[in-house]
Amino acid sequence: MSLIDYGQILVRRGWIILLLALIAAVSAYLLSRVQTPIYRATQTVLIQPARADLSLTESASRLVNNYALYLDSDTTAARVIDALQLDMTPGDLNGDVVVNPDALRFSIRIEVELPDQETAYQVAQEYGNQLVQFRFQENQKNQIQDRIDAQMVDVPRVALDRPKPLLNTAAGAVLGALLGIIIIFVLEYLESAIVRRREDVERALALPVLASIPDLDR
Repeated sequence: MSLIDYGQILVRRGWIILLLALIAAVSAYLLSRVQTPIYRATQTVLIQPARADLSLTESASRLVNNYALYLDSDTTAARVIDALQLDMTPGDLNGDVVVNPDALRFSIRIEVELPDQETAYQVAQEYGNQLVQFRFQENQKNQIQDRIDAQMVDVPRVALDRPKPLLNTAAGAVLGALLGIIIIFVLEYLESAIVRRREDVERALALPVLASIPDLDR
């Protein structure tokens, strides 16, 4: 079959593609609307050595991972829950928090995913506060030139993480259209042995049709 034949097939049965694309798009949109929205709050904390000499800088770089482990613990989660009076267990809260250390940039990114936007904001900010307070207490044991500070870059950034109705609708339409194309060619394959037109005869026999008997009902 040539590209023209494929194009004719798609034009002839194009309604199947449009119908499945519409059904899939509407279904994806409706499912997105009934899902519970999840908000992601991101808080970044910088680790700053008091001086820029090599030894203290390397120490701060190595400690970034340790601070991440400190934040990603049930103990810290319990402190955040107590500070914000949350109705959660430390294990539940830890499941909603991801701590990403970046030793090269001397930073720790805290990501919180919760169904309530304001709570996600407060939790991310409180996790940052916990690290800042921890470093402040540790610095009291050291001289000023040997201290390593923790500082929050900015207030947490909050955005809707999921669902995304428009994106899901577009993806549903694309998948529905692809399914429609597959169904069309499956139908064509199943009907390939059925002769309806002179072109079907010529393609099956590889011979030209010289004449045909007209339909007597016409």
